[in-house]
Amino acid sequence: MTRRSRLITTATAGVTAALLVAGCGGGDGDSSTSNDKIAGADTGAPTSASPSASTSASSDGRPKITLPSDVKLTFDGGQTGDPVKDAVLADGAERVRAEDAAIAGTDPKGEGLAYYNTGKALEATLSWVAQFKKANVTITGEVRYYNRKVTLQSKTSAILTFCGDESKGFSKDKKTNKVNKTPVTKNSYVSYNTRLDKNSAGVWQTSQIISVRGAAQCQP
Repeated sequence: MTRRSRLITTATAGVTAALLVAGCGGGDGDSSTSNDKIAGADTGAPTSASPSASTSASSDGRPKITLPSDVKLTFDGGQTGDPVKDAVLADGAERVRAEDAAIAGTDPKGEGLAYYNTGKALEATLSWVAQFKKANVTITGEVRYYNRKVTLQSKTSAILTFCGDESKGFSKDKKTNKVNKTPVTKNSYVSYNTRLDKNSAGVWQTSQIISVRGAAQCQP
């Protein structure tokens, strides 16, 4: 969307870095970490969720990720019939949710980020989240992720591609709660090309990311 990135443009003149994904289609000069996500509906009120001291763990030991009530993420197509691909889709979605939780303050320590990202992807994602903090903005609204496709490269490596509809996602000033509403354009739709690697604990961690705003294959 124009949202997240535009909203903090003046405060962060240039988001860190595109991470080229091995075995994926090439990015262009617009590629960046998948952190071009969004937030956004105009609620006019502060989020109902307060940052927790730490992220609690679920029964399987994974961090329990929660989002503020004014942030809604939808992920289409989570069941393929292949348990390995479904696991990749599930962990890929949790990575996105973890990023938004870190930005929104419901995971202030970034435990979810460290759990679902690794290597260069983790470095870039932490940098992206820090830019929101520096600009004193958060996210609000609704984002839908669709056309999610998994290509297994080996028993422990996969490529996950998907689109993001950020037309209803915006940034919000933490101090005033003013929502930075922007017009819907082709740049409200983003393509993501990510690599995931399965670690020793069985978690599919994102290790590399490319995002392209305004990609033709994601237009409605």
